[in-house]
Amino acid sequence: MCFLSGDEAAEFIGHGAKIGMSGFTGAAYPKEMPTAIAERAKEAHARGDEFAIDLYTGASTAPDCDGVLAEADALRFRMPYQSDPIMRKKINAGEMKYADMHLSHSAQQVSEGFFGKLDFAIVEAARITEEGHIVPSSGVGNNVEYLDAADKIIIEVNSWQSVDLEGMADVYRVQSRPNRTAIPIKNPGDRVGTTYIDIDTDKVVAVIETDSPDRNSPFKPIDDVSQRIAGNFLDFLEGEVAGGRLAYDGYVMQSGVGNVPNAVMAGLLDSKFENIQAYTEVIQDGMVDLIDAGKMTVASATSFSLSPEYAERMNKEAARYRESIITRPLQVSNHPEVIRRVGLIATNGMIEADIYGNVNSTNVSGSRIMNGIGGSGDFTRNGFISSFITPSLAKDGAISAIVPFASHIDHTEHDVMVVISEYGYADLRGLAPRDRAKKMIAIAHPDYRPLLEEYVERATSQGRPMHTPHDLATAFSFHQNLAEHGTMKGK
Repeated sequence: MCFLSGDEAAEFIGHGAKIGMSGFTGAAYPKEMPTAIAERAKEAHARGDEFAIDLYTGASTAPDCDGVLAEADALRFRMPYQSDPIMRKKINAGEMKYADMHLSHSAQQVSEGFFGKLDFAIVEAARITEEGHIVPSSGVGNNVEYLDAADKIIIEVNSWQSVDLEGMADVYRVQSRPNRTAIPIKNPGDRVGTTYIDIDTDKVVAVIETDSPDRNSPFKPIDDVSQRIAGNFLDFLEGEVAGGRLAYDGYVMQSGVGNVPNAVMAGLLDSKFENIQAYTEVIQDGMVDLIDAGKMTVASATSFSLSPEYAERMNKEAARYRESIITRPLQVSNHPEVIRRVGLIATNGMIEADIYGNVNSTNVSGSRIMNGIGGSGDFTRNGFISSFITPSLAKDGAISAIVPFASHIDHTEHDVMVVISEYGYADLRGLAPRDRAKKMIAIAHPDYRPLLEEYVERATSQGRPMHTPHDLATAFSFHQNLAEHGTMKGK
């Protein structure tokens, strides 16, 4: 294997290259190559030459990956998920193309050639074994499929990542069509693969040595609204126990990323729930706390999404945490078959929901991408119970999270079971649309409830039978008010 610098390895990359890169929610992304490719793009643009790549990852990366590449206009196309503010601005301005995808679909579609031939896989490793196998660093993501599909491989070996991470990964390859068999995971803690990724070493054109940390922002302190949402979520769980659908010793959870989900996990610390298991997408600070408190016995995910403080703790104590944490390929962590089998309760964030339970996770006012759908669809559609948690307001009260009609729909009313705000929870299971509307309005902010009730009254008084009452002339009045007056309340 040839050891090169990032700048030297970037010489392999040409205009139009299709690159599968490691990285998932600010963890396990390459630390040298993105900047080196960005500098190569800047130099080409200064000469008047074209230079832009197509980039596929596991999910979002970090400012020193997505951010530097977007700022350098080095990206022609991006998928399947992003959260970088510079990149978001470029996408919404039409300056780069972006495909927002269910994360469980992304690796298969690259493997099947939906995006064309993959030229390079650029992945971070904790180490390379004597046999030439890659030991994943702080996440696995789509690395397996990208390494298999790519013509050439570049590996960054990051000494900042603890070598004690070896043994945490459980690498199972989903077989190619038509020879697939069931993934043999019955419980979140089952290990069914190898601790490494075996690769074709003849494809490796460069190995780069780095020593740089993952870059994630700290979680915000838990505020009153987040605390109330967490309390309402726990009340919902208590109701499930009372209804005989859940036991205090048997909660399998999935949680989206963010401050509110982290507050929910903080609430679980003082709850009656014991021996909690997670079959989820990312390991967050709150899960580490639950493990340390003896509340969580196992957490299965594809990657970390840890604050800097908790990432340092993970590095120092990886040998201990690998006993209860498993990282898997994204195709396995988000696989509908396994999600359905383990019977988890899915909890994700949203931008808005309408009065009938349709959820928008991605597009502000229907047109401007925020981040993407991520894995929320994978877990919502296939979980035992699907829930969404949200503050009732945004932008200092100018935006209501509950609207008459969602301006973009990622999760339909058929998949959304429970919506939770700081004003309670709307259990939508088994309800007809008109009954759903009452539940949803009850958890909206009090300032917006009269407007929502007025809309329902208008929609139901049109003199013709309707299963799902809407007044199409005013269905998007909240969004129109926001565009015209800067607030959904209107003048």
